[in-house]
Amino acid sequence: MSNATLTLRPGLTAVITGAGSGFGLELARLGASKGLHLVLTDVQQDALDEAVAELSAVGETTGTQVAALRGDVSRAEDVQALADLCMERFGAPHIVINNAGVAHGGLIWEHTQRDWEWVLGVNLFGVVHGVRIFTPLMLAAAAKDPAWQGHIVNVASMAGLLNSPNMGAYNVSKHAVVSLSETLYQDLALVSEQVHASVLCPYFVPTGIHMSHRNRPAEMKSEGKPTASQMIAQAMSTKAVTSGKVTASDTAQLVFDAIEAGKFYVYTHPQALEMVRVRLEDVTLGRNPTDPFAGKPEIGQQLKTALRDAMKG
Repeated sequence: MSNATLTLRPGLTAVITGAGSGFGLELARLGASKGLHLVLTDVQQDALDEAVAELSAVGETTGTQVAALRGDVSRAEDVQALADLCMERFGAPHIVINNAGVAHGGLIWEHTQRDWEWVLGVNLFGVVHGVRIFTPLMLAAAAKDPAWQGHIVNVASMAGLLNSPNMGAYNVSKHAVVSLSETLYQDLALVSEQVHASVLCPYFVPTGIHMSHRNRPAEMKSEGKPTASQMIAQAMSTKAVTSGKVTASDTAQLVFDAIEAGKFYVYTHPQALEMVRVRLEDVTLGRNPTDPFAGKPEIGQQLKTALRDAMKG
């Protein structure tokens, strides 16, 4: 692949999904500060409206223009509508950040079919639709202008490189996003020197993803109370996410730095890669999976005790 990378400058266009909060909002804020035009979507209309008002005000100084459309990225037609809006207002986007995501925990056999459809729909198919719909638009723009550069960022997770227990559907969705992103990187290299890709694998960053249940589809809210393992996963996720020291703003800066550097893997917590190394050693040596709590046995014991007590009850 060419060493040519995308230099962020006023007037470029960025599409960001899940832009009403967390990483998406911080990415939009950083983009607005740099004068990028923004095309935003979120499933929460009120959060999206607040973001548009804030970013449009910034645009009075930086020149940023904002277009937004409420949408559910698990629905192909909603992502297509976002692409149509982008093309109508600004043309092909220079940056696409497939960020929207939800979290759902619990023992893997306790996920209902709808749980799986929701998590995979948003986390995986949201990225699939973004890649499938926007990449051809970017490649067409590149074909018309040899100086044009584009970049796609898919938001995965360290859960896409590890397999923490009691988080099955989330792990599966994020591993798929890492695989999709690595393949996208290789496929782009075959056909273009002008469009690049990255994958973001954050660890515990305070974003609000632990409150994903607020956006569960209406038809899922009548399915009854969560299981004991799901409530345990929710409590542990809330504690881990809210105690994170790396902020969503820090993460947005890492993403923009990676775009300009042409860097594929983006990590918020590179120290967590030691656990990835151990996992890959398990794979290459044919060794049974290492205890994920080997470094913090007290947490593993706490989870084991809580789950076994719950199953007895």
